[in-house]
Amino acid sequence: MIARFLENQLRKRWDSGKALVVMGPRQVGKTTLLRKLCDEEGAYLLLNADEIDVRNQLENINLARLRQLIGPNRVVFINEAQRVPNIGLTLKLITDQLPAIRLLVSGSSSFDLANEINEPLTGRKWEFRLYPISWQELVGSIGFLDARRQLETRLLYGFYPEVVTSLGDERAILQQLSSSYLYKDLLTFGGIRRPELLEKLLVALALQLGNEVSYNELSRTLQVDRATVESYVSLLEKAFVIFRLQPFSRNLRNEISSSRKIYFYDNGIRNAILADFKPLSLRADVGALWENFLVSERQKVLHYQQIWAKPYFWRTHQQQEIDYVEEQDGALRAWEFKWNPNAKIRFPKTFTEAYHPSQTEVIHPNNFEEFVGMVPA
Repeated sequence: MIARFLENQLRKRWDSGKALVVMGPRQVGKTTLLRKLCDEEGAYLLLNADEIDVRNQLENINLARLRQLIGPNRVVFINEAQRVPNIGLTLKLITDQLPAIRLLVSGSSSFDLANEINEPLTGRKWEFRLYPISWQELVGSIGFLDARRQLETRLLYGFYPEVVTSLGDERAILQQLSSSYLYKDLLTFGGIRRPELLEKLLVALALQLGNEVSYNELSRTLQVDRATVESYVSLLEKAFVIFRLQPFSRNLRNEISSSRKIYFYDNGIRNAILADFKPLSLRADVGALWENFLVSERQKVLHYQQIWAKPYFWRTHQQQEIDYVEEQDGALRAWEFKWNPNAKIRFPKTFTEAYHPSQTEVIHPNNFEEFVGMVPA
């Protein structure tokens, strides 16, 4: 089992008296991680809300029935809690009326779970995200040299735990993930009436990886209105399939301020959507895969290391651009991503003279470890 960085953060909050809420995509190891913590405590109650009878018991439950359900257990783990209507009030009842209970909650989407728990559990929860395996976690499991040998494999097949631990069977696993688990919560909670449109949108987004995305262009391509495109993109975000980067804009008239870039949380899912696992040497999109890998890994770094930085990209109407910008404590850092280590890059003076970034650097396969949070010893 690959050790997860989130485990230490959860342990630090174990005795906080608050609910520990872990959200993230399906099949990234949330249940495995939380069950490991529960097993160390001995007896515990697992309530899997994927099961209809469990959902029925937890919906609109009162305190007396809740005490009866929990019994002598002092640890309660509610798995896939987003499937329970009014789950926020149930969780509030446990934290307020049964303070001796250690409460762990997992959710595979933020459709209803985030909305339902935020108000009832204000001040009563610690919220975390678990992503697919990170580069740091892979290095910690198999060592730096072996991880480097897998770099091309990871750019193609990504970091879902079962994919990482099943060398040679990646395509079949990703096909199952992308055709089943990927859509489960979307179709259940998202009000998706046209699954075929969702699939076409995903293909369109996969093909535009690393480029600015125009909702108007997507609406024309898919022959639907812009509002539908925006709604479906938002749902894909809430299901932890994709995420957006907004443009950085502060002072300059010619800066783009209303566009966005869309990335996939996992390269393997993106390639599975396109059914394209050609070797990097045969691909025209290797630069986009490299960029998606770096940006998605950076999001893991920021979350797991609790770095409070805002991510952006930067571009002007004159096509000057920087792949990735972070703002932290008022300071800016900027990076360009190039698969070719010998590529010559100059950061636009328009940006550097206006914002005076504290760091500018080109990230390539020979120096990427620090950017994704791991410097070899």
